[in-house]
Amino acid sequence: MLAPIDAGSQQLTGKCDSKPKELSMCRLFPLLFCGLIAWFVAGDAVRADDPVTEPTVQRRALNAERLGQLLKRFPQADTNNDGVLSEQEARDYRAKATERNAKRNQGDRAVPTHPDVAYGDHSRNVLDFYQAKTDQPTPLIVYIHGGGFVGGDKRSINPKMVREANEAGISVAALNYRFVDGKDILFPTPQHDCARALQFLRSQSEEWNIDPKRGACYGGSAGAGISMWLGFHDDLADPDSNDPIARQSTRVVAIGTMGGQGTYDPVKIKKLVGGRAWEHPSIFLVYGNHTAEEALNPTPEMQELYDEASAITHLTKDDPPLYMIYSEPDIVPPKDSRPGQFIHHPNFGKQLKQAMDQLEIRNVYVHTSTSETRNQQAEMLKFFREAFANVKD
Repeated sequence: MLAPIDAGSQQLTGKCDSKPKELSMCRLFPLLFCGLIAWFVAGDAVRADDPVTEPTVQRRALNAERLGQLLKRFPQADTNNDGVLSEQEARDYRAKATERNAKRNQGDRAVPTHPDVAYGDHSRNVLDFYQAKTDQPTPLIVYIHGGGFVGGDKRSINPKMVREANEAGISVAALNYRFVDGKDILFPTPQHDCARALQFLRSQSEEWNIDPKRGACYGGSAGAGISMWLGFHDDLADPDSNDPIARQSTRVVAIGTMGGQGTYDPVKIKKLVGGRAWEHPSIFLVYGNHTAEEALNPTPEMQELYDEASAITHLTKDDPPLYMIYSEPDIVPPKDSRPGQFIHHPNFGKQLKQAMDQLEIRNVYVHTSTSETRNQQAEMLKFFREAFANVKD
């Protein structure tokens, strides 16, 4: 049995394999900003005609608190300068920031060989494929974007990773997937979408010159969680299906993460991280929970869903190696933390490292605060290449 890791325990101060620094702040800030706005958007929308029940009153108070915190950090979002940030102003500011970031990165973006290829029926079920130019079947790296399961886009892929992978004879794909809405689209829909995308890519092996045995996936935040879920979950292939895509494997040989959460169970997050990380709106939204009482006292059916959606639940000795990057402060969250703050806490990585070490699965934990010279992107790519080389034909 794994020794428990609790927020504030002394084992959290131990040194782990560390040292990178290649997520530049110019790339991290747009992710941070969009994540903060997504943190608000993830909260239940409260309409004027909602019945005045206790949960509705609580949601209105929580929304007002979120908007006030966003206004302090982004005063320019208050476009009418009335000193109050409305829900619409927050959404408009997020949309404009996303557009500015997309335009800023447009000239730097790699051009997909096959853009916006549908792998499913929903409008979000699309992917970009960046094919490496080689006569031999190529390994494949799949990028899964972050955004709290309510935002983000495949175009956020780092173009340098695409170029360096392609130059090394490795093809790359970037995925979109459905966003949760707290009602009709819940966990594990995003995970299943990305599994389907991986199966679709494998079904294209001959046409796109892909080696189906050599696949890796990586991403940040929500994309990290999905990447680990794909890596640790049992194969979802259905060999008896009439659908040739569904017969394809969902397994990968390596995983890369940035700020990933091994669990999405709010009870376990509260114990592991402390503070108010467990109160992140997305943690409520992905399960359709509305109150803390619901989230922290799950029914047996909800607990089963918590377990199914959390990657670490599925970890077994035969799972692939993991390269982890964390950048949030390695501290015990203060009592006055905001709801959802520290949702990318290094404790998630330390829990994963402990579990994988006990199973003797290769893993690398790095924290950006202790590395000034290492190139974490190059290291992750090297990590993938080593995993590809270890696959037997």
